[in-house]
Amino acid sequence: QVQLVESGGGLVQAGGSLTLSCAASGGTLRGSTMGWFRRTPGKEREFVASVSGTGGSLYYADSMKGRFTISRDNAKNMVNLQMNNLKPEDTAVYYCAATFGYEWKYWGQGTQVTVSS
Repeated sequence: QVQLVESGGGLVQAGGSLTLSCAASGGTLRGSTMGWFRRTPGKEREFVASVSGTGGSLYYADSMKGRFTISRDNAKNMVNLQMNNLKPEDTAVYYCAATFGYEWKYWGQGTQVTVSS
Protein backbone atom coordinates (compact mmCIF):
# COMPACT_ATOMS: atom_id res chain seq x y z
CA GLN A 1 0.00 0.00 0.00
CA VAL A 2 1.42 3.35 -1.05
CA GLN A 3 1.89 5.87 1.73
CA LEU A 4 2.70 9.55 1.32
CA VAL A 5 4.19 11.60 4.13
CA GLU A 6 4.53 15.37 3.90
CA SER A 7 6.99 17.51 5.79
CA GLY A 8 8.29 21.05 5.77
CA GLY A 9 5.23 23.02 6.80
CA GLY A 10 5.40 25.75 9.40
CA LEU A 11 4.97 29.42 10.18
CA VAL A 12 6.52 32.03 7.90
CA GLN A 13 6.12 35.74 7.40
CA ALA A 14 4.59 37.15 4.26
CA GLY A 15 7.18 37.30 1.51
CA GLY A 16 9.07 34.36 2.93
CA SER A 17 9.70 30.89 1.54
CA LEU A 18 9.06 27.30 2.49
CA THR A 19 9.82 23.99 0.84
CA LEU A 20 7.40 21.13 1.32
CA SER A 21 8.53 17.57 0.76
CA CYS A 22 6.56 14.41 0.21
CA ALA A 23 8.12 10.99 0.65
CA ALA A 24 6.43 7.98 -0.86
CA SER A 25 6.78 4.43 0.40
CA GLY A 26 5.18 1.08 -0.24
CA GLY A 27 5.53 1.21 -4.00
CA THR A 28 7.07 2.99 -6.92
CA LEU A 29 5.31 6.02 -8.29
CA ARG A 30 7.43 6.50 -11.38
CA GLY A 31 4.41 6.15 -13.62
CA SER A 32 2.17 8.33 -11.49
CA THR A 33 1.48 11.99 -11.65
CA MET A 34 2.20 13.57 -8.30
CA GLY A 35 0.82 16.79 -7.05
CA TRP A 36 0.00 19.16 -4.25
CA PHE A 37 -3.39 20.38 -3.12
CA ARG A 38 -4.39 22.63 -0.27
CA ARG A 39 -7.44 23.24 1.88
CA THR A 40 -8.47 26.08 4.11
CA PRO A 41 -11.37 25.89 6.56
CA GLY A 42 -14.68 26.41 4.86
CA LYS A 43 -13.27 26.06 1.36
CA GLU A 44 -13.06 23.31 -1.19
CA ARG A 45 -9.81 21.48 -1.70
CA GLU A 46 -7.74 23.45 -4.21
CA PHE A 47 -5.27 22.21 -6.80
CA VAL A 48 -1.80 23.73 -6.39
CA ALA A 49 0.58 21.99 -8.77
CA SER A 50 1.37 18.67 -10.40
CA VAL A 51 4.25 16.94 -12.14
CA SER A 52 4.09 14.00 -14.52
CA GLY A 53 5.84 10.69 -13.94
CA THR A 54 8.87 11.67 -15.99
CA GLY A 55 8.91 15.19 -14.62
CA GLY A 56 8.46 16.59 -18.09
CA SER A 57 5.01 18.11 -17.63
CA LEU A 58 4.32 20.63 -14.91
CA TYR A 59 1.03 22.32 -14.12
CA TYR A 60 0.25 25.12 -11.67
CA ALA A 61 -2.83 26.88 -10.48
CA ASP A 62 -2.86 30.42 -11.81
CA SER A 63 -2.33 32.03 -8.41
CA MET A 64 0.80 29.94 -7.83
CA LYS A 65 2.51 30.49 -11.16
CA GLY A 66 5.82 32.27 -10.77
CA ARG A 67 5.88 31.71 -7.01
CA PHE A 68 5.70 27.92 -6.56
CA THR A 69 7.90 25.27 -8.17
CA ILE A 70 7.14 21.57 -8.10
CA SER A 71 9.81 18.96 -8.68
CA ARG A 72 10.26 15.25 -8.21
CA ASP A 73 13.10 12.83 -7.63
CA ASN A 74 12.06 9.37 -8.78
CA ALA A 75 15.24 7.80 -7.43
CA LYS A 76 14.23 8.95 -3.96
CA ASN A 77 10.49 8.57 -4.51
CA MET A 78 9.94 12.17 -3.47
CA VAL A 79 8.20 15.27 -4.69
CA ASN A 80 8.90 18.79 -3.47
CA LEU A 81 7.09 22.10 -3.59
CA GLN A 82 9.21 25.22 -3.33
CA MET A 83 7.04 28.15 -2.29
CA ASN A 84 8.36 31.68 -2.59
CA ASN A 85 6.86 35.09 -1.91
CA LEU A 86 4.26 33.55 0.33
CA LYS A 87 1.09 35.47 1.07
CA PRO A 88 -1.34 35.22 3.99
CA GLU A 89 -3.90 33.72 1.61
CA ASP A 90 -1.53 30.80 1.06
CA THR A 91 -2.25 29.69 4.62
CA ALA A 92 -3.70 26.19 4.38
CA VAL A 93 -3.12 22.53 4.99
CA TYR A 94 -1.11 21.23 2.05
CA TYR A 95 -1.59 17.68 0.84
CA CYS A 96 0.60 15.55 -1.36
CA ALA A 97 -1.19 13.22 -3.76
CA ALA A 98 -0.41 10.64 -6.42
CA THR A 99 -2.45 9.17 -9.20
CA PHE A 100 -3.36 5.62 -10.04
CA GLY A 101 -4.58 5.67 -13.60
CA TYR A 102 -6.44 8.94 -13.94
CA GLU A 103 -7.54 9.12 -10.33
CA TRP A 104 -5.89 10.99 -7.49
CA LYS A 105 -5.86 7.87 -5.36
CA TYR A 106 -3.12 8.28 -2.78
CA TRP A 107 -3.06 11.12 -0.27
CA GLY A 108 -0.81 12.22 2.53
CA GLN A 109 -2.02 13.38 5.92
CA GLY A 110 -1.26 17.03 5.20
CA THR A 111 1.10 19.64 6.58
CA GLN A 112 0.09 23.05 7.90
CA VAL A 113 1.46 26.19 6.30
CA THR A 114 0.73 29.46 8.06
CA VAL A 115 1.74 32.79 6.56
CA SER A 116 1.58 35.78 8.88
CA SER A 117 1.06 39.31 7.60
